[in-house]
Amino acid sequence: MGSQKKWLSETIDWQQEIATFQTSDFSYPSYYTLANFHGIEGGYLNPIAALTYDIVTPLATPPNEQWIRHCLLNAIKIKPQKILDLGCGTGSNTIILKKRFPDALIVGLDLSPYMLIIAQDKAQQKKLAIHWQQGLAEATNFPSGSYDLVTISMVLHETPTKICQEILQESFRLLKPGGQLIILDANQKRLSKAQWLIKLFKEPYSSVYSQGNITTCLNQVGFQQILSKPIWWIYQVTDACKPVTSAQKQRKDE
Repeated sequence: MGSQKKWLSETIDWQQEIATFQTSDFSYPSYYTLANFHGIEGGYLNPIAALTYDIVTPLATPPNEQWIRHCLLNAIKIKPQKILDLGCGTGSNTIILKKRFPDALIVGLDLSPYMLIIAQDKAQQKKLAIHWQQGLAEATNFPSGSYDLVTISMVLHETPTKICQEILQESFRLLKPGGQLIILDANQKRLSKAQWLIKLFKEPYSSVYSQGNITTCLNQVGFQQILSKPIWWIYQVTDACKPVTSAQKQRKDE
């Protein structure tokens, strides 16, 4: 609670903290600025969203938030040296990844500078070296084939269908051949039968997300070895691999 009390202080200079992450010419997409995620005016561009996220999330992820997040870790099949956590929010998953892979270079990317401020503070308290950066999950500007592992946690249900597909395409581009993508999010089949839950948490894009199929989207992008596993009642973990071409495999064997 110490960190949360610090950020709840009326004396915090949010604009000064934001300047750590945000460039003057950064432009937010309309799907992000026009949606009041979870009923908060301004969504994740309101500091209240960042201040309350770690308080509300455990209530929204029964039976146990940490258990659900560790289901993502348990799906990792490789020993990654470079990891990208897309839509990292306040860094809960990013920090777990760093603890599991302390020698890996880990980047947490998010659109909200407020969320990144909280994430950075949490990591500093734990003395963890993580690089935090503001950016679009669907257009990161990172070099192709930069990462062994890309993770996406509780993000896709908060994006329009077109952006969701672009995020998966960007993940494919960013992964090295043989790299792994892991997605922790709502189980689409089960969510489609629980529209009351979408209304309860005031999710602007979840209804459309619930009608989709992550496996189909990943196939269309080019991923292989796709496996989705239901987690408890409403969640699922999906992992997929970027294939290694015959030419790449031959060069590796030479």
